[in-house]
Amino acid sequence: MKNLIRIASRQSQLALWQSNFIADLIKKKYPQINVEVIGFKTQGDIILDQPLAEIGGKGLFIKELEQALLEDKADIAVHSMKDVPMTLADPFEICAITKRENPTDAFISNHYDNLQALPPGSIIGTSSLRRQSLIHHLYPGLKIQTLRGNLQTRLSKLDDGQYDAIILASAGLIRLGLESRIKTNMSAYDFIPAVGQGALGIEVLKENNSVIDLVDFLNNIDSRRCVEAERIISKSLAGSCTVPMGAHAIIDDNQFSMNAFVGTPDGEQMIISRGKGEVFNSQKVAHDICHDLIQQGAKEILGI
Repeated sequence: MKNLIRIASRQSQLALWQSNFIADLIKKKYPQINVEVIGFKTQGDIILDQPLAEIGGKGLFIKELEQALLEDKADIAVHSMKDVPMTLADPFEICAITKRENPTDAFISNHYDNLQALPPGSIIGTSSLRRQSLIHHLYPGLKIQTLRGNLQTRLSKLDDGQYDAIILASAGLIRLGLESRIKTNMSAYDFIPAVGQGALGIEVLKENNSVIDLVDFLNNIDSRRCVEAERIISKSLAGSCTVPMGAHAIIDDNQFSMNAFVGTPDGEQMIISRGKGEVFNSQKVAHDICHDLIQQGAKEILGI
């Protein structure tokens, strides 16, 4: 067994919290192993003056961490699953998906309790095309402005009065002890989350069997089943940060349920599909939902 596990992480406070969380779990499971978290600055963290969809999408948050794995500077990389591209390069795989934190989006404002309370013309900050599409569709009188930066930077911009409200992932706020900033957790049924939102993924080199075996205990069966099913939707429809789509799955009393949507950035066109079945049929439910979305015109909306 290895006596040192090196974890590659982005350098944001949230990313480091996530990596240290995984490090603590490994140390608790294997007290004899030393664990080191190594921070890397990714292009997604450096380029903050443009919408993510315009500069390359999700891959910008993992490229440098994957390079660290290739160069043997790290043994594993920890990612938010919503930041992981649908297709990984051949040497890599996600070998574990942890128990999911709250997957919803959070409404945050210093003056209003929810989106419904915002007067027409209010400015909402978000960097997500998915959130933009949903807001335009559900609340067409609101204005949206791009919001980039780490979690603390985004909250500071709200507090400085640049926005009337912002939308962030609930999981990040909870993990950093900022749950009190959440005015409302958006309904995952109506305001469908991003694929993989709230779950952490462990990326490794496929050939590194000893490390894969070592971190297998981090896998949460239900979370992995849900996230993998959600990723079927996005992968089948060429999902990335450049198209507005979302998918959210839950398992309750051996029943698997999923909601998914595809829309245009302006929210004028939106199609939604929902399905359920036995847990062991989770991937079939996902494929059926994908087929239904295509039948409703998803590929025409997405231009694929």
